[in-house]
Order: sequence, then structure tokens, then C-alpha cells
Amino acid sequence: MKFQTAVDIDATPATVWRILTDVESWPKWSASMTSVERLQQGELAVGSTARVTQPKLKVAVYTVTECEPGKSFVWEMQGTGVKVRATHFVEDKGDGHARMVLGIEQSGALSGLIAMFYGKLTRQYVTMEAEGLKRAAETETAEKAE
Repeated sequence: MKFQTAVDIDATPATVWRILTDVESWPKWSASMTSVERLQQGELAVGSTARVTQPKLKVAVYTVTECEPGKSFVWEMQGTGVKVRATHFVEDKGDGHARMVLGIEQSGALSGLIAMFYGKLTRQYVTMEAEGLKRAAETETAEKAE
């Protein structure tokens, strides 16, 4: 299963990136996350790990496998019969605006079965995350402008 969504955000790419990479704050702006716990200190970078708890899903540990600071990161988790790869891209649209592109890909022997049972939920969660990030970044931008 592959799914991708994009949302335009009335905030700078730097603001979007900062909120996006503060992964422990995700539950504050997305109901798709119950908790996210970084397993080490410091900037999000290749090798960083986080324990992610989501409603209706097993707790998973994601490891950052790619990172271009200010622009993108990819993290992955491996479960029984499935590998999940989640992508996060911040695009600069100019004039202080950004586009956030979130994607998820599931592969492995059980990925088809998992997609059958959890595909709709997975797509809902990715969409909720994009919309939540948009609200968080635009709210912060509006508050700073006041």
C-alpha cells in the first residue's frame, strides 16, 4: 500500500520544519497519535528513533533512515511481515509559504493483508497529520503576527 497527501500551509518552511521535527509534540496537534517518545536527545537525524503510540495500532519504534535538515526526513519501522516507510517533505512555495507532503508505504509478506484491514485507518491518520500540522503552523504564525 502506498498513500501520499499534500497540504499548502500559510507559514514559512522553517516554521513547518521546526514543528514537524518536534515529533514528541505531534499528539498535541494530531489525534492520530497518542504519544511519541524520542529515544535519544538532540536534533532529529539519521539514526534517531522514536516510540510511536497510535490509537488502534501496535506501538512501533521508528528509525530515521534519511534526513535533509529543513527539507525532509524518512523514518521506517519493521514489524512481523511488514515494513512501513513514512516520508515527510517540506517544500518552499515562496513568499513565506510551504507545502507539506506526507506519504506512507507498506511492504513485506503481510503488507497486503495489513492494508486490507488497516488501509483506511492509515490513510485517515496521514491526512489527519497533514491537516493538524497545517493548523499548528498557521496558528503559530498568526499568533506571532499579532
